[in-house]
Amino acid sequence: MQEIDRYRLAGLHLDMGDPLEALKLLEPMADGLREHAAGQLLLGRAYYHSAQLGKAQEVLERAVSLAPTDAYVRFILGRTLQRRSRHDEAGVQFRIAAALDDRPEYREHRDAHARGTAAA
Repeated sequence: MQEIDRYRLAGLHLDMGDPLEALKLLEPMADGLREHAAGQLLLGRAYYHSAQLGKAQEVLERAVSLAPTDAYVRFILGRTLQRRSRHDEAGVQFRIAAALDDRPEYREHRDAHARGTAAA
């Protein structure tokens, strides 16, 4: 199977809720995806949804460095940081995501985070 086919199939597995199967397809290609923001995002999502949060953070931080104005990459990195109890860092990513894209989900996470830190 060609790499592009593996990549697409991995995306389908991830969309169907099977991140471990997606990782089986993506991990052998991980080095080749290092310089591609979309590849890092797909790999990061698979790690996130399989609760491999340290790996997800590493890959998503690389995706942010490759595509700093991608609101979704910022948002999913924020969610990863939030799940790792790195709330200050998560808040930064939520604020940037909401500033880049006015989606309600991004604003809700930004605002909920702000309320949570104000109450602490």
